[in-house]
Amino acid sequence: MGFKCGIVGLPNVGKSTLFNALTQTALAQAANYPFCTIEPNVGEVAVPDPRMDKIAKIAGSAEILPTKLTFVDIAGLVRGASKGEGLGNQFLANIREVDAIAHVVRCFEDSDVTHVEGGVDPIRDIETIETELMLADLDSLERRIDPLEKKVRGGDKESVASLDLMKRAMTLLTAGKPARMVERKPEEEAEFQRLGLMTAKPVLFVCNVDEAATATGNEFSAKVEARAKEEGAVATVISAKIEAEIAMLPPEERQEFLDTVGLKEPGLDRMIRAGYELLGLITYFTAGPKETRAWTVTRGTKAPQAAGVIHTDFEKGFIRAETISYQDYVALGGEAGAREAGKLRLEGKDYVVQDGDVMHFRFAT
Repeated sequence: MGFKCGIVGLPNVGKSTLFNALTQTALAQAANYPFCTIEPNVGEVAVPDPRMDKIAKIAGSAEILPTKLTFVDIAGLVRGASKGEGLGNQFLANIREVDAIAHVVRCFEDSDVTHVEGGVDPIRDIETIETELMLADLDSLERRIDPLEKKVRGGDKESVASLDLMKRAMTLLTAGKPARMVERKPEEEAEFQRLGLMTAKPVLFVCNVDEAATATGNEFSAKVEARAKEEGAVATVISAKIEAEIAMLPPEERQEFLDTVGLKEPGLDRMIRAGYELLGLITYFTAGPKETRAWTVTRGTKAPQAAGVIHTDFEKGFIRAETISYQDYVALGGEAGAREAGKLRLEGKDYVVQDGDVMHFRFAT
């Protein structure tokens, strides 16, 4: 199950530096995990999860296989992209293919790095990109709404829900608000996603700060965080320059470097986890002597569908799931201890998988 997060941003905001750091991180991980750069503009990275080391130690696993997230470095945007300016058409096509957007915003002053708009203003930069995406969404809806209205007038009941959502989205977009802010009921979500609107995608604002602000943020990043809260988005602070330096260091030297800049962990780790959480994803584990492995599912997934992530046969022939919470697995020393303490549960088809569950599936062939 692949999940893609597209990295976007104006020129000279640090987007390429950040992606290169991610790529270096992926290459470094390849020594331990089978993840690496797929193409020049696509990097696959492991989602940091300290729980895996504890599970693997208890299970005596020979190998650790974390879950992953794919980052796509999307071509730069200029004003007028929605009308095909610059690489506009390619830019918009690439955004449609990702599950979420990591919007890199310049939050640092540097006279040696010119800004395409003449000065540092993260809110203006955010609005430049969001405006282009909103214009593209409006254009898409305007082209579809007339044919849909004809279907509704012709008695097509299935089109009524789509038309209602389209009109609600158009009202917001016309007011300069992204489509993700459309108020909707849980039962409308699937239909809403089928509209394929770019501003409906979840957004992670990545505040690229200077080295001095990497641990605390600054006045620019504070403005972005406030904007994110208003829009129902997420923001994280990172210094792309520092991350590039960390990515190039041997593993044994990284912690010392992190200590000198006041960080507990690389900012990329926070960014990767934030992207993972932004997509509404959780992790469950399988563990044994051969390997401890993390599996990605969407929050709310039931046991048979979670089993299907491993193999479709597991879902088709699902009988039950032997389940132990992460806390019980660690506290009781693994499967045997959990079983003896009555903490190994037999869950059926209606069980909703919880983050951190350690699971073993029983299925009929």
